[in-house]
Amino acid sequence: MMNWIWLGLIAASVLVAGFTGNMEPLTLRIFESAKEAVMDLALPLVGIMAFFLGLMRVAQDAGMMRIITRGLRRPMQWLFPDVPPDHPAMSAMIMNFGANMLGLANAATPFGIKAMIELDKLNRHKGVATNAMCLFLAINTSSLSLLPTGTMGFRAASGSTDPASIWLPTLMSTALSTCVGILVAKWYQRMRVFQLDTAELERLAVEAEKPTASQDDTAAAGGTAPAEPDVMGSAERAGWPVRALVWLAVAGFLGAAVYHYGFGSAGLSGLDVVKDFFSFWAIPALVGGMLLFGLARRVKVYESMVEGAKEGFRVAVRIIPYLVAILVAVAMFKASGAMGLLEDTVGRVTAWLGMPAEVLPMAVIRPLSGNGAFGYMGSVFNEYGPDSFLGQMVSVMQGSTETTLYVLAVYFGAVQVHRVRHALAAGLTADLAGVIAAVALSHVFFQNLPALF
Repeated sequence: MMNWIWLGLIAASVLVAGFTGNMEPLTLRIFESAKEAVMDLALPLVGIMAFFLGLMRVAQDAGMMRIITRGLRRPMQWLFPDVPPDHPAMSAMIMNFGANMLGLANAATPFGIKAMIELDKLNRHKGVATNAMCLFLAINTSSLSLLPTGTMGFRAASGSTDPASIWLPTLMSTALSTCVGILVAKWYQRMRVFQLDTAELERLAVEAEKPTASQDDTAAAGGTAPAEPDVMGSAERAGWPVRALVWLAVAGFLGAAVYHYGFGSAGLSGLDVVKDFFSFWAIPALVGGMLLFGLARRVKVYESMVEGAKEGFRVAVRIIPYLVAILVAVAMFKASGAMGLLEDTVGRVTAWLGMPAEVLPMAVIRPLSGNGAFGYMGSVFNEYGPDSFLGQMVSVMQGSTETTLYVLAVYFGAVQVHRVRHALAAGLTADLAGVIAAVALSHVFFQNLPALF
């Protein structure tokens, strides 16, 4: 399905550009978007991946995986029955979900890629998405978020007098899309159209059992393959002086937070305090907390961090071709005029259903390009204002859905999966549920409710 969607975007872009006379901007945009995919997205992603997978390695060596999986074992077992309860994929998925819920998108991506790498170790048919992978991505693309800090911050920067007004409808929309994503992923996995035939499964199983080049070299040398490290980490604690130092650091951070919000941020409401904390304090707290946890468990945090960063660098480099392919196709679709044509035709129907034509591009761009969706939201803010009905609606859409094709390209690209099975269908269905909920709740919260008072 990804093949057809990607090819469809390219073919439609070329044909529409030919009839609309946009071949020149289309040609220029091909080169510009390819450069942007690497320079503006891929290279920054390399640094982010290296750093946060380094933190994951520290947490893994310290035994955090064991603690996390023990606490959420039952609900995760119900959602992912094919994944062993103590497998590192469980804790990586939990940390990814937690980062997404708190609006920490930059931290969520490395955790999610780590989860996909661990899930692929359980995959008997390499290159084909498992049911667990599809469900994990369905939850990811539904964008479950308790606090859309990025959207609220952008609204505040655009001059909104009430940037947090979209918080509750966004929370309700994303909760609905997540529930839909889980249900349809469980349903789609049973459909015949998303299952492989017996002959293909046997062929993939034979290919998976073939020794790799490194295994052949090891066997020829008369040795054995190196054992995998203990992914659950050590439970050994450091001595009391080190633990006392850790608790002093934690107390110092809490004291700084109390001082800042008690004396340095006078006049902030409770919601503003929460938003400010998750916008500027949560990431440093996550970084410091994971390193201190490793220190308290006798982990050589610097060495462990460097080893994890090496893995993050290798993973990020593997993702670059997938990023370039997706982002160039989306840029061509916009430059050709196909997006405007879609707005002028289908937009009239969606306007009758409650979605203004000006909002339709947001619903189309959001699953394709996160940066494109942010850019379009900014254009709506500039033209109509962030507190207008259109500004409110695109804000809820931004916070309640996710960049599905980007997520699939990055996560599946990290493990070289080319048969996505029902992952794309489940993700797009969850996106559709999120868009419908965003439109409906925007009418309820921003049009009908004020008239009642």
